[in-house]
Amino acid sequence: VQLQASGGGLVQAGGSLRLSCAASGRPSNNYNMGWFRQAPGKDREFVAYISWNGGRTYYADSVKGRFTISRDNAKNTVYLQMNSLKPDDTAVYYCAAKRSWSAVVAVERYEYDYWGQGTQVTVSS
Repeated sequence: VQLQASGGGLVQAGGSLRLSCAASGRPSNNYNMGWFRQAPGKDREFVAYISWNGGRTYYADSVKGRFTISRDNAKNTVYLQMNSLKPDDTAVYYCAAKRSWSAVVAVERYEYDYWGQGTQVTVSS
């Protein structure tokens, strides 16, 4: 599976962005998907999770209520809608895929099998 993240950019605090992650290479319906982010000088951290059928989602406390993860399996694409952005949200955002028919939440990097290349999100104050 190849993952291509897009949609990053520069936005003012309080603004919104929608990230997309397109999967290709093989059918991806049995993949749970996650978004992670990495700010300069910091470890890559979990942001959001969605199960293979979209029935379960989970968020880091820092983004809960502001970010929404969703997926369109017909398009093999996962989205991350980011609202009320803050300067602390500035990071490179990565999407990741975990092979599974289970909806068990995965928040650790090692739990994922495939990674996209990342897209930069910069929030100015």
